[in-house]
Amino acid sequence: MFPVPISLLNSIKLIKIPYLFWLALLLFSAIPAVTSAQDTVEQDTAVVAAPTWPEDSLGRRTPRGTISGFIKAVADGDYNTAASYLNLVTPNDTIQDGAAMAQALQRMLDQRSKTLPRSWISNLPEGDLEDNLPSNLERVGTATVDEENVDILLEKTEGPSGGPIWLIAAETLSKVPLQEAAPTETVVEKTLPDFLEENRWGGAPTGHWLGLMLIGIVSYLLAWGITSGLIFLIRYIWHKTRNEPTHGFIRAFSLPIRLYLAAVLLVYLSQRLGISFVLRQRFSELTIIIGLVAVLLLLWRLVDVITSFSRRRLVERHNMAGISIVLFLQRGAKIALVVFGIIFILSTLGFDVTTGLAALGIGGIALALGAQKTVENFVGSVTLIADQPIRVGDYCKVGDTSGTVEQIGMRSTRLRTTERTIVTIPNGDFSSQKIENFAHRDRFLFNPTLRLRYDTTPPQIQAVLRALRETLTAHPKIDKTSARVRLTEITADALKVEVFSYILTSDFNEHLEIKEGLLLTMMDAVNTKGKGFALPVQQLLVSNDGAGMEQPKEKSS
Repeated sequence: MFPVPISLLNSIKLIKIPYLFWLALLLFSAIPAVTSAQDTVEQDTAVVAAPTWPEDSLGRRTPRGTISGFIKAVADGDYNTAASYLNLVTPNDTIQDGAAMAQALQRMLDQRSKTLPRSWISNLPEGDLEDNLPSNLERVGTATVDEENVDILLEKTEGPSGGPIWLIAAETLSKVPLQEAAPTETVVEKTLPDFLEENRWGGAPTGHWLGLMLIGIVSYLLAWGITSGLIFLIRYIWHKTRNEPTHGFIRAFSLPIRLYLAAVLLVYLSQRLGISFVLRQRFSELTIIIGLVAVLLLLWRLVDVITSFSRRRLVERHNMAGISIVLFLQRGAKIALVVFGIIFILSTLGFDVTTGLAALGIGGIALALGAQKTVENFVGSVTLIADQPIRVGDYCKVGDTSGTVEQIGMRSTRLRTTERTIVTIPNGDFSSQKIENFAHRDRFLFNPTLRLRYDTTPPQIQAVLRALRETLTAHPKIDKTSARVRLTEITADALKVEVFSYILTSDFNEHLEIKEGLLLTMMDAVNTKGKGFALPVQQLLVSNDGAGMEQPKEKSS
C-alpha cells in the first residue's frame, strides 16, 4: 500500500527516525556508567516483564502482524482466514459474513486508499502510544468512500488465552460498502482484458503488474516534462539563472525534484486508477526510499554547488584558510548524508535501527581502542582546521619536510615538495611537530657578513661602510628603520662587516632579485673603496731540521 508523501500521518512517522537516532546516542553515552550490578537488575526486570501469553497462530499480537497477515490472506484469496483479522463483534456474524466483509474491505482498499508501509506500522504488542489516539486504537491509513475519508483503524482486544489481539476495528468495517449487487469497477478493471484480470501473480492480477510498470514510466515522463518546462520558463523569465551560481542551484534541483515528483505521481496515479492495494503495499517502501534518495541527492548536489561557489569567492579574496575549512565541511556533510541515508533506508525496510546503533556504539568503543592512531589523526585534522597553522597553498616546513600544502584531509595532509613529489603526513604527527609556515612572512631578512682583507686601512673601512649604508638607504624596498652596517669583529684572517636589514616584499622571486642587486652593488663598493674581500688560504710550514711536517693554517691573502 503506497503512502502519500505529503500526508501528515507519514510526517509523524518520519519524526521517529531522528528521535531513535538521538535516543541511541544517549544510550551509547550512558553505557560506560552502567555497573555490572545494574545490568543484573535490568536483566531480571526484563525477564519479569516478558509476556507470558502464547504466540498467536495468525500473528495478531502486534498491529504490523495483523496487517501483514490480512494482506497475505487476501493475496492468497483465502477470505475465510482474512475474516479472522476483522473485529466482527456482532454475535450473528458467520464465517461467510466475515469472508464477504474481508472481500468488500479489499475492494475499498483497492479503489482509493493510502496506508502506511509495513515497516512504519508498530511491531509492539501495545502499539504506538504516541499517535494521539486511545491506547487500544492504531491508525494504519485512510480510504475514500463516497468522497468521505475513512480512517483504517486497528483495535486491540483480548485473546482467548490472554494477551492482546489486534483486529481491524468495527468502526472501520461499519463504513465499508458491501455493494453486493453491482460493485464499482476501477479504471484498471475497466481497461484490462479479462484474461489479465483472471491470471494472478504474487497475490495481484497480472494486468495490475503491467499497469504499475506503465504508470511508473508515465510518471517519470510527466515529471521530466514538468521539471524541464519549469526550468525553461524560469530561465526565460529570469536571465540571471544563466550565470553562476544561480545556474548551479537550478541544475542541482532538477534531477532530485524530477525523481521526487515521479514518486508522488506514481503513488497518486496508482491509487486513483485502482491498482491492487496488495501490489501497492509491496512497493510502498520502494517509493519512500526513492523520495529519500531524491532529498539526499538534492542535499548532496547543493553541498557541491555551495562548496564550488565558496571556493571561487575565497580564491578571489586569497583566503586559503577558508578553502581548507570549506573542503573539510564538504567531506563531513557528505559523510553525514550517507550515514543518515543508510539509517533511514534500513528503518524503512523494517530493520531495528535503535538496536543496531546501540550495538554499533558498543563496537565503536572496541574499535576506538584498537584504532587510536586513526582517532588521533582525526583529532589532529580538527586541530589543523580550528587552529589554522597552515592553509591550502601555503609553503611550510614540517620536521625535515618542506613543501606546498595541497590538501588537508580528515586523516592526513599532503605536501608537494620542490622535487614535485607528494609527501603524506598523518595529521596526528603533523599537528604535534614544529611547523614553520613561510606563507605568512611579510618581509625577508637581508643579513650578509662581508669579510675584508687585513691590509684594509681604517679610512678605507669607513669609506666601505659609508658606501654600503648609502646602498641600503637608496633602495626603495629596504626597511630604513632596521637597516644597519657595522664592523663587528676582527678575526684571525679577516675584518668582518655585518649588514642587517629587511627587504619589504612577501614575494620570494622579487626578494631574490633585490638581494642579487644589493650583493652586486656591495661587491663593487668593497672592491673600489677598499682592498677587496679576504680569501682563506693554506700555508705549508716546514721545520728547519726536516723532521716535522706541515700544519695547515688558514690565512687571509
